[in-house]
Amino acid sequence: MSEAKRSEQAIEPDADARRGRRRSKTMSRKEIARDLRRQRALGEVDPEIQAIIAEVEATRPRSRAGCANGPRPCMFVSCKHHLYLDVNPSTGSIKLNFPDKEIWEMEETCALDVADRGGITLEEVGTIMNLTRERIRQVETRGLLKLRAIADAEPEVPPPAGDGRGR
Repeated sequence: MSEAKRSEQAIEPDADARRGRRRSKTMSRKEIARDLRRQRALGEVDPEIQAIIAEVEATRPRSRAGCANGPRPCMFVSCKHHLYLDVNPSTGSIKLNFPDKEIWEMEETCALDVADRGGITLEEVGTIMNLTRERIRQVETRGLLKLRAIADAEPEVPPPAGDGRGR
């Protein structure tokens, strides 16, 4: 590559950087396991950190009632409703939705809090989930199609016969 091309690319930031947002980062289960094996081989896995993780896991709420009035931002990233990361159940890969932020820097950390608030625009959902408005619209459309398919597949239940008093 010519020197002029390299300097041109170095000066011009990509589209996501101009918008002030970084793309999410996905880590495969194999990559995570490889890093953990490397840390164990080098003796970098700190037993004190393991003890802290066990303590945090013991205090993690087990239901919405246990966390609804809890401190925010929520520190329990292992919760399936946490917005910081997503785990693909079929592959086990982890997607960091906000690779450039720490948890305490996020405005919203719980999808259930956002749902309780209700009535937000596609743009706001996109900002919360680090996705574009168009991608949110596509996900919404796909979800509605799935709900329609489920509703159409259900058999119709006939209304009860008679006037309802039973004999």
